[in-house]
Amino acid sequence: MCGIVGAVAQRDIAEILVDGLHRLEYRGYDSAGIAVLNLDKQMQIVRRVGKVKALDEALDANPLLGGTGIAHTRWATHGEPSETNAHPHRSGNIAVVHNGIIENYEELRSELQARGYPFQSQTDTEVIAHLVEWELRSAKSLLEAVQKAVVQLRGAYGTVVMNQAEPEHLIVARSGSPLVIGLGMGENFLASDPLALLNVTRRFIYLEEGDVAEITRRSVDIFDRSGVKVVREIHEGNFEQDAADKGQYRHYMQKEIFEQPVAIRNTLEGRITNDKVVVDAIGANAAQILKDAQHIQIVACGTSYNAGMVARYWFESIAGVSCDVEIASEFRYRKFVTRPNSLLITLSQSGETADTLAALRLAKESGFMAAMTICNVASSSLVRESDFAFMTKAGVEIGVASTKAFTTQLTCLLLLNVAIGRLKGNLSEEQEKHIVQSLQRLPAQIESTLVFDKAIEKLSEDFADKHHTLFLGRGEFYPIAMESALKLKEISYIHAEAYAAGELKHGPLALIDSDMPVIVVAPENDLLEKVKSNIEEVRARGGQLYVFADHDAGFSDSEGFKTIVMPKVDEVTAPIFYTVPLQLLSYHIALIKGTDVDQPRNLAKAVTVE
Repeated sequence: MCGIVGAVAQRDIAEILVDGLHRLEYRGYDSAGIAVLNLDKQMQIVRRVGKVKALDEALDANPLLGGTGIAHTRWATHGEPSETNAHPHRSGNIAVVHNGIIENYEELRSELQARGYPFQSQTDTEVIAHLVEWELRSAKSLLEAVQKAVVQLRGAYGTVVMNQAEPEHLIVARSGSPLVIGLGMGENFLASDPLALLNVTRRFIYLEEGDVAEITRRSVDIFDRSGVKVVREIHEGNFEQDAADKGQYRHYMQKEIFEQPVAIRNTLEGRITNDKVVVDAIGANAAQILKDAQHIQIVACGTSYNAGMVARYWFESIAGVSCDVEIASEFRYRKFVTRPNSLLITLSQSGETADTLAALRLAKESGFMAAMTICNVASSSLVRESDFAFMTKAGVEIGVASTKAFTTQLTCLLLLNVAIGRLKGNLSEEQEKHIVQSLQRLPAQIESTLVFDKAIEKLSEDFADKHHTLFLGRGEFYPIAMESALKLKEISYIHAEAYAAGELKHGPLALIDSDMPVIVVAPENDLLEKVKSNIEEVRARGGQLYVFADHDAGFSDSEGFKTIVMPKVDEVTAPIFYTVPLQLLSYHIALIKGTDVDQPRNLAKAVTVE
């Protein structure tokens, strides 16, 4: 959600700030704004509802000149999308941008109103501006004022404060919402995501939880939550040069679907050798922890939760270890019993998902033997705070609806299962070799599936007038049906649900009629005959069936029944493989519906608040 960019430089920085906002558009937002201190030390603020392009147009008409500034894209939480609610917010000489949610903002708002502060917006962020302005009246500096203010805040925040009276200073504070400082030559920058700063620097400092930092053109001073000055490591960024370039593709989502063969090859690189999984590649000192683990607890949200649901089947059938999977927002708020020698695994594309991060911190206090994360962002909070991390290496994913992050998470999870199975003696050498070779074949098999793009595009025309869709699967294909339903609803706005096919008679069968498309994932396996019985239940009630299966499954087209015949793949990698054509189907249906594929309404890429 929300994006922050800031700079302290000798040159005019408005274009740099707005370029950074453009690079963060993938996160989801509904308004944008910028504040710059000009050469006369006067603060200029421009805010617009809608896309960053509207901000571009406003600045083209009235350019902002100056070397100190902050910019923001807002995703509405408190208050509707409007120019009044857009950031930056101002109080006297103070301007503030903020990601996150201030949970005690109503209490603070009442106190500040009693002190005479007028509120212009409905946002929780405005309390930060007034609170800092209040503290600055008795503080020696803006840094001290911000340090006094943030201890009064409850909730999540990544915030940047600018003072008209201190024109070459920015103060940043981080609690629960990520911020990164970009180091330049005689200039420094900050952002909520390093991707925003790739045009100006590749050297970054990631703020830790509770940090407050003072940034000038020539210095960066960081203080921990107790106010002690600290030194944080400088990281040299190694980011894809063309991450923000769609190239030949119409949308980032389409590009990322077609990048999956390369992404999975990258995930496998360095993790397998001589038909074995390299356990040390999973994480430093991981081998003993994996061997001793008697239970796996997976915690995740959204698409990552669906990946965990697939992995539950693998942990119990391949690794021979019991496994539970839970939505992070539920896990963190219920009383639970930690099983002996239980390993916590968090899954997240961004590594900043608020509920998942909170679950990790809770687990550290709850007797788990260790915590590992499977993540796509090496610099993220989840990676830094976990005992060890297994990186997906998917590359930057910009489309809000996750594609290659999901399939690379599944690839990592399958590698992890093989490693645990071998360490525990539950997987033979021959079985490990079979799975490893299946994974090595998978990228080429997915490439062969992408050839079906035109056929799936044609199939999507059947959904032009549909408002509901049902997805069915059994075994590990049930969570693939869940993920496919999620993709369809995310980007096409069609109401979609997924069920374990055996549950049809327990309620969902009442929904079946000639206007209800039913999509079934049914490759040839031990459950195929059961799935065929479920298909007949739908057919008998006039349901319109679309069955994704391989040739050996024995389906053929008929009235109200369309078969999408896929190449035969190994049973263990089939869940990953069948994800791809279903992603393509959702993508093409969304094109027909005319939705914003890369930035679907009401959604954000990184959910950094509850």
